[in-house]
Amino acid sequence: MKKITIAIIVILILILLILGLLVINNKKMEIIEISSKEELEEIYNSDTDDEISTPFQLLTLPFSMLYDDVDISSIGSKRTNHSVSYSDSYSDSDSSIPSGVEPSNYSGQGASTDSITGKESTKEYSTTNIQVENVDEADITKTDGDYIYSLSEDKVVISDVKDETQIKITSEIETEDSNTIPLDLILYNDKLIVINEKTRSISSYYSTSYSTVVTVYDISDREQPKKIKDYQLEQPYYTSRCIDGRLYVISSGYLEKENDEIITYYYEDGKQIDPGYKNIRKIKDIDTNIQTILSMLDLNNIGNTVKVNSYLMDVENAYVSENNIYLLEEEYNDSYSGIPKISSIFGLKGIWGAFEDDDEEYDYGKYTYIYKFNLLEDGSIQYDKRAKEEGETINQFSIDEYEGNLRVALYDSEGSKIVVFNDEMGKIGETGKLAKGEEMYSSRFLGDRAYLVTYKTMDPLFVIDLSNPENPKVLGELKIPGYSTYLHPYDEDHLIGIGMQTEEKVERNSSGRVISTRVNITGMKMALFDVRNVNHPIQISDTIIGDRKTTSAILTNHKALLFSKEKELLAIPVNNYTEDFEIENSSDDYESTVKSYTNYGKDYVSEGYFVYNINLKDGFTLKGTITHDKTKSKDTYNNTSRLLRGLYIDDNLYTVSEDYIKVNRLDDLQEISRVKIKED
Repeated sequence: MKKITIAIIVILILILLILGLLVINNKKMEIIEISSKEELEEIYNSDTDDEISTPFQLLTLPFSMLYDDVDISSIGSKRTNHSVSYSDSYSDSDSSIPSGVEPSNYSGQGASTDSITGKESTKEYSTTNIQVENVDEADITKTDGDYIYSLSEDKVVISDVKDETQIKITSEIETEDSNTIPLDLILYNDKLIVINEKTRSISSYYSTSYSTVVTVYDISDREQPKKIKDYQLEQPYYTSRCIDGRLYVISSGYLEKENDEIITYYYEDGKQIDPGYKNIRKIKDIDTNIQTILSMLDLNNIGNTVKVNSYLMDVENAYVSENNIYLLEEEYNDSYSGIPKISSIFGLKGIWGAFEDDDEEYDYGKYTYIYKFNLLEDGSIQYDKRAKEEGETINQFSIDEYEGNLRVALYDSEGSKIVVFNDEMGKIGETGKLAKGEEMYSSRFLGDRAYLVTYKTMDPLFVIDLSNPENPKVLGELKIPGYSTYLHPYDEDHLIGIGMQTEEKVERNSSGRVISTRVNITGMKMALFDVRNVNHPIQISDTIIGDRKTTSAILTNHKALLFSKEKELLAIPVNNYTEDFEIENSSDDYESTVKSYTNYGKDYVSEGYFVYNINLKDGFTLKGTITHDKTKSKDTYNNTSRLLRGLYIDDNLYTVSEDYIKVNRLDDLQEISRVKIKED
């Protein structure tokens, strides 16, 4: 009898080992190639998410708990509109903010040698305010110290600024057709990359869709830019990065048909290339008809063909390090997962309780799916692993890669938290939930620390220690009125917060009972925080800009910030609207309020570029504002041009709008010269 018992135990152990090996091997089978056109057609027509519930999954659950990158629960896909337009450059939907920035590069601005373009310059000039050092981000204005490259409606303008007293337009790049609008620019050595949005008609829908057109120009002769490469992806533009001369462009949207055939082709140098359905890959357990295309072009070897990877997945946030791309999808999960909890297997009900239809097995709430793609030595993009976590992120600054680990800030109705994943996308640590009932408004990772801002009626700034990734700890918090939507490092021990100032108004009845509360925005706010004492951060300076009509691109787009600690410079575009707006309830979301407001096409009352002197002793001191006269148009109410970006070259400040480029002295803001971009 004893021998039989031992034999049974051995057999059970072998079965469990085999099942475990199957799960381990399952990690290698996450990418599934589409097997036929019929399968792709079925995916195109799908409108539901499949639920997964199999005895095999139930048996392998204990092993799946050991390998966090193996997600055997169902993953749905939220349908979103991925289309962007030129106006998104002002309130950029792709404004994101985690940071792998080292202390030596806290400013996010360039110096005499641009580490991204590789161009040697004798001048000191600013570069785009980026998130990760050596990972350039596309923007609507770029400079190499001698020239400024900017967008104005449907053209790219190259301006000669070598002599600040006589700046002039060197050349203009017109789009090839009226359906194409430039959205973003990348500058690398003597190459200018223009990322365009192209509208096109889809016969199957009798409607308009969008393509991403990438055009590379040789600008060694600035007076005669020469197109040397272009390619077109048949999905709307999402975001892009440039790393050591390798250009990564991501597009995402629904699968589409043309002449009753699902589009599987792309264009390169005017030629249609159709790898067919086999180039579209499906990620295991994900059922969606949204296609995300990742492309790579080697700018150092422009004759090489573009590498195109296509996956059936949605993308709502993106973070890119020097070694990996992380794409995030957020999803509500309100269906039965079919997977029992460990407690139901080993609890009082016993293993049979796992198969009962219990509410415990229903999975509610919002989740974030994180997909990791490796950037190989030759620049190729390779899908690696994935993870799933409760909650949602804000933007790219909610994510950060540091010393081989991925840190992610998420929030839901239960509060905010930071989760740490290892290189295998296995969760190794997390904080508890912070500020229950409050929404997370901003986050920033800086080395071994993270900073979170949540908000309901007050602005708690949390300081979190990540030196032990397996045991992140909240060190301290500071509560002040208002909130910050963007956090920027001043130095290792000080932080700049930019957001809104608010005040709570409580209405009571005649008996003194509270009948309603309302939070009013009273103006824009910039604050300087001292975080040397991590247990007790303090606000050492603040300034309020305008009133409740005031807003700025910096609130939703980090690229709008110009900052230099060495020059004691901080500058942002600021504008007002024709009507007031306020948050009626403390639970309302400010960012959505602003976006919905601007979407109604309200006119600007005024706009200016606000230039501050900033240091630890005096805090914020407004040096002055710069405005641009608006070119004549039908809009007679708005007499100023929309200021898009500011940059410095040596000791001069250059402001760029769709109408002008102006040069002012940094010390006293006296105008030196200007050049008109757009004619009357």
